Amino acid sequence: MNRGVPRAEIMALLGDGLSNTAIARVLGCDRHRVGGIRRQLELPNAAQQPLTLEQKWRSLTRPLKGGHLEWCGERVGASGTPVMRYREQSFSPAGIAFTLQHGRQPRGQVKAECGVRHCIAPAHVEDEPGRLRLREQLRRVLGGRERKDHCVHGHDLAVHGRFSPDGLRAYCEACKAAQKRASA
Repeated sequence: MNRGVPRAEIMALLGDGLSNTAIARVLGCDRHRVGGIRRQLELPNAAQQPLTLEQKWRSLTRPLKGGHLEWCGERVGASGTPVMRYREQSFSPAGIAFTLQHGRQPRGQVKAECGVRHCIAPAHVEDEPGRLRLREQLRRVLGGRERKDHCVHGHDLAVHGRFSPDGLRAYCEACKAAQKRASA
């Protein structure tokens, strides 16, 4: 955060009726500093405007080079997974991006396929069936063999089959999960 934002810039945006958080996001400064200036000037808090889920999602994103979209909102866990709270519920920003792009709810986890960690650009995210389809196509283009119907332990690969991101290695997700449990 840039703590060196001139007070006059903050005051100008306070005069425009923006919230402390919105001003902090625009100027890249601490929202508590904005709140302190608001109190010193005895200005009321900005009236809360009810946003739609999509409007709130858009307000917490920032475009990056290459058409990528960065999440500027809350993150959770050691990996910094983006999360958005809206009307007392938690949402996946990547899931919202998927719905915006495809017009339907995602199935399974939604992840960026562009190579940029936690990118949430709608055109860059895929759900599990979409990732599987893309990786299977990549495998065929690269001359890979057809995937078997069942793994060596009898799991149906139509259900449990996955491909590595490069499409070259096929594996059974059920066997992988069992190996993780056994080693834990």
